[in-house]
Formats: sequence, structure tokens, C-alpha cells
Amino acid sequence: MSEYHNASVQPRHYTRGLSPLMVRIMVVNAIALIILVGGVLYLNQFRDNLIEARTSALLIQAKIIAGAVGESASGGPEASEIDLPAARNILTRLVGPTELRARLFSFEGGLLVDSRFLAGDKRLVEEPLGAFDGEESLKYQIEETILDVLNVFTRKPEAPLSVDRPGMRAIDFVEVLNAIEGVEKSQIRVREDGQYVVNVAVPVQRFRRVLGVLLLTGQTEDIEAIVRSEQLLTVQVFAGAFTITLLLSFFLGRTLVRPIRVLARSAERVRRGIGREERIPEFAERLDEIGDLSRSLSDMTRALYNQIDAVERFAADVAHEIKNPLSSMRSALETLQMTDKPDVQKRLFAILAEDVKRVDRLISDISDASRLDAELTRGKMEIFDLGAMMTTLLDAYSTMNIPRDIQVRAGEFSDRIFRVKGIEARLGQVWRNLIDNAISFSPEGGSVRISITSKNKYVTLMVDDDGPGLPDGAEQKIFKRFYSERPDNEAFGNHSGLGLAISKQVIEAHGGRISAENRRGSANEILGARFTVQIPAAET
Repeated sequence: MSEYHNASVQPRHYTRGLSPLMVRIMVVNAIALIILVGGVLYLNQFRDNLIEARTSALLIQAKIIAGAVGESASGGPEASEIDLPAARNILTRLVGPTELRARLFSFEGGLLVDSRFLAGDKRLVEEPLGAFDGEESLKYQIEETILDVLNVFTRKPEAPLSVDRPGMRAIDFVEVLNAIEGVEKSQIRVREDGQYVVNVAVPVQRFRRVLGVLLLTGQTEDIEAIVRSEQLLTVQVFAGAFTITLLLSFFLGRTLVRPIRVLARSAERVRRGIGREERIPEFAERLDEIGDLSRSLSDMTRALYNQIDAVERFAADVAHEIKNPLSSMRSALETLQMTDKPDVQKRLFAILAEDVKRVDRLISDISDASRLDAELTRGKMEIFDLGAMMTTLLDAYSTMNIPRDIQVRAGEFSDRIFRVKGIEARLGQVWRNLIDNAISFSPEGGSVRISITSKNKYVTLMVDDDGPGLPDGAEQKIFKRFYSERPDNEAFGNHSGLGLAISKQVIEAHGGRISAENRRGSANEILGARFTVQIPAAET
């Protein structure tokens, strides 16, 4: 009782709002987009390429300026010092109009010239740019916040701090020390505000003699602006695509989740419902798998109700059939108690014995019919030769003592192969039921004839007898449970009326069909009954 109670009250959990299935759909659709955008946002290689191009350009400019400064030194091949006035003029003309900063160091390491102080009113190029109109706008703040968040996941090159203080010397710059040795050197440095600068140091030479070092510094604000612009554009495209993806995912989720949820709730109401007013909805307008599922569930529910009806009818039929012999037994016992005549008592005991046999036969047949569904479900289908099976079965009948000199004959099928797929034991039971039924209706000296043919992917087996045939309108009723139409010379109660019903159930479970009809002569007279069974032939 407790197990049933627990099973009946166990709650079903239906999510409200976004279901897990819809969330999965959205996540799966968004993952590919996020991965793609994540790869685009990872612009390290793009930034590195721009910085590398900037470094190469600075190196060429530095070589040109250093060459001009070196050529301006006086003293010919013996020159040992840079001509400062000429160097200032060169730096003013070549560097002044640009955003570059040039610093000239002597061979001994002292700072000789700094273009920062040669640019007139020009401010220090390494200072951050001033604020512009609209910087405090909401849109700008949102964009900056997004880009700052993205920069957290963007790898930036590690670089030493940029040196900018009074009294700078060559020892403060490893690139300058390398250039004093005659080796060109570039170095990326980071300012206090986080912006990068590119330093290029080249030796100033006169007839291959190093007179000093030119340190040319270029800014990277424009590079960062390009990168941030690309990031912002990518984020905008991503936001639009992500919004569309979410809307499409939500639409897809609604088309999948909502009908599934409706089906689940309907199935739950059917499970808990007492009456049959609950039905599984059929999404007839849907031609997809959801529609197939709804129709299958609806068909399954109807089949379940039909099975419940069949069980109820079977139980009622069983109660009715068992009640008849029990009533007879009760009447015989009551009469037995009121009589003391030996001949009457003898007849009453005979009635009781027959009724006990009838009840025993009913219980056996009912038990067999009850187990039939389970056996057909668990049974293993095998391919076998129906002709060989019937030959063996007819050999068994030839050794039996068949009443009224009735002959069981077979057509010419022993030399042919009729392959079918099924449960051999259950099909054998069908053939025995049909043959026994034909024998019981055959007259004195009659015959039962078996024939097997194959046509249109079906194997057809026919059982003919020479009996009185079927009553009018009984062609279908004889396959109902407990229906019994017996010969007049047969004692009542020898058959339960389940044999043909079981045979029909077995044949239909094998995908076949069984029918009955009367054989008629040229004058439309009844020659006997014919039972026809068709089973799908096994594919070879």
C-alpha cells in the first residue's frame, strides 16, 4: 500500500519561465558565436603587427636622421664629436613637424639634444591627450567600460617603464647602450599612463666611427585607437548577432518546449484522471517530430484505454463463464442434500465431476490467455520452415486415435520451403487449435485437409473440413472470447471458447490475419468450413 501511495503522490516538476531545454538551446546557439567573437577580440597579433610596422618605419627614419647628423660632424675622418648646432638644426627640421621625439646622446653617454625642447610651443608628445567634447556622455562611458573589460582578457606585451626625467643618460636605456656598441636596437616601453612607446636607438657614425647615439621615440596612441576601434566594431556586431541569436533561440525554444510541456502536463492529467475526459492533444498542424510525438502519444493513450476496456471485458467474461459451472455445482449440492436415492445421487455426482472438469479447463485456458501477451512480448522471433513444421505436426496426428475415422490430410507442400518468422511454439498452438476444431465438426468418415501456398510476400495456410459449416453471421463472432458454437453430438462444456480467440491474437501479433468462411458447391450448398491464415513471409 505504501509503495502505491508513494508512486501516486510523487510530484512532477514542471519549470516556470525559461525551461532547462530552452536555456540549453540558447547556450548552444550562443557558444559558437561567443567563441568566434572571442577569437576576433583577441587582437594581440594585430597589435603586434602594427607595432612591428611602426618599429620598422622608425628604424628607417632613425637611420636617415643619424646619417645626416653624422655627416654634419666636422673634422673629416678624424671627427670625434657631434656638431651640436648642426645636429639641432637637423632634428628641428626632420623631427619637429612630426609627433616623434628624438634624443641625441654622446659617445660618453650624456644627453646632448632633446627635440622636446626644440619644438617651440609644441607640448610633450608623451603627455596624454586632453579631454574632448562628449567624453562624459553615457555612450562614451559605456564604450570605454566595455573596452576596458575586454582589455582585461587581452594579452599585452611586457615592457620596462619609459624613462623621462631631467639628467637622463645613456645608462638609463639598454637600447642606447647597445647602439653605442654599434648595434641598432629597438625597445618597447610603457608610460605611467599605460600607453606604449617605441624606442629605436641607432649609432651616429662618421666613417664607421661611433660619435653618439640617436634615440627616436614613437607613440602608439594611434595604434591603440585602431585596435580599440576594431574591438568596438566587433562588439557592436556581436551585440546585434547575439540579440538575433537569442530571439531565434527563444522562438525555437518556444516551438519545441511549449508543445512538449503541454504534452507532459496532459499525460500527467491522464495518469491522475479518474474518468476519460482527459485526452492527449494532437498537434495536427505540425508535420515535424513534435507532431509525430503528439499523435503517437494520443494513439498510445487510446490503445491504453482500449486495453483497459479489453481487460474489463475479459474479467467480466471470466466471471460469467466461471459462474455458470459454479451455479450448476451449487444446485447439484443443494439437490444432493435433499435426496437419498442412489441413482439420483449418482447423476448428481457425475454432474459435479463434469462441472469440476469444466472449471479446471476454464482456469487453464484463462491462465493461458492471460500469459499470452507477455509471452508474445518476451518471445524470440525466429525464422523457420512452415512446411516442415506442418509435416511434423501431421505425422503426430497420423499416430493419434482420431474419432469417427476422420482423416487429416496434407496438400503437396512437403517438398517446398515456406519461410516465416515468428514464435514457433505459439504458431504450432494455432495450427493444433484449427485442426482440432475442424476434427470436432467433421462427420463420420470425413476428412480435414491442410494446404499451404505462398503469394505476394505472404504464406497462406488453409484448413478445410466437411462439417456443417458456420452459422450465418458467425464468421467474426467465432473469434470472440468464450464464444462456442459446438456440434449437437458433443457434450456441453468440453470447450471454453478461447481457442479461436487465442489463435486470432497470436496471428495478429505476428502481423498476419485469420478469417473463416463456408465452402460452397455449385448449387451454393455448404460443403464445410474453411479457416484461412496469412502470415508475412520471412525475407531471405
